[in-house]
Amino acid sequence: MTPLVEARDLAIAGRIGPLDLNVHSNGLVAIVGPNGGGKTSLLRAIAQVEDAGGEVRIAGEPLSGLAPNRRTRLVGLLPASREMVWPISVRDLVTLGLGPVDASAVEAAMHAFELDELAGRTVDRLSMGERSRALLARIFAAKPKLLLLDEPLANLDPYWVRKVLGYLRKRRGEADAVSLVSLHDLTQLKHFDRVVAVHHGSIAFDGTPTEFQKSREFIEVFRVSASELDLV
Repeated sequence: MTPLVEARDLAIAGRIGPLDLNVHSNGLVAIVGPNGGGKTSLLRAIAQVEDAGGEVRIAGEPLSGLAPNRRTRLVGLLPASREMVWPISVRDLVTLGLGPVDASAVEAAMHAFELDELAGRTVDRLSMGERSRALLARIFAAKPKLLLLDEPLANLDPYWVRKVLGYLRKRRGEADAVSLVSLHDLTQLKHFDRVVAVHHGSIAFDGTPTEFQKSREFIEVFRVSASELDLV
């Protein structure tokens, strides 16, 4: 079976790689590791931003050289920083870069992330959690095959952590849909199908959450055992 995501020789100078990663469809993959281990760099390398080296294909289509509108349909990247430079409205942010706007998809995303009452507010007047929801709505409205989400659960209250995890699990039932999600909260691993642990810019482990929690690599990566963190 051909992977939906094929990444070869991924690298960002001085930070990660070169490394390879394949992901089949209908996957919910957690990217974990210590601070500075390479989680963000891995996601950005897959997105082929920040002068990342290597080759990435999504459904057989190379990311390099794609027109922006086509790229938006293949990959959506939520950056670790939620800072916004321009004081544009929430609705304008959600539609930004979508090309020919699918009004129904935009409205569905606005409603799903409960942004209707905030639609006219500028993003610089949002809380960090509200800004995260607006950025997530923008990505979900585009309906990309691949989601690359850097700490999407950070700054969210428990209700929204639950909701976002629910939206990600729902994608498992969609054809040609993969989500790679970086996490700090390891208690959330139970919601994921696969764990990729990144350490010193390399992949230290790739397997199921249960396997990872029992592995020697868990201790090597985090310097504590899963039992010490009450994960098992």
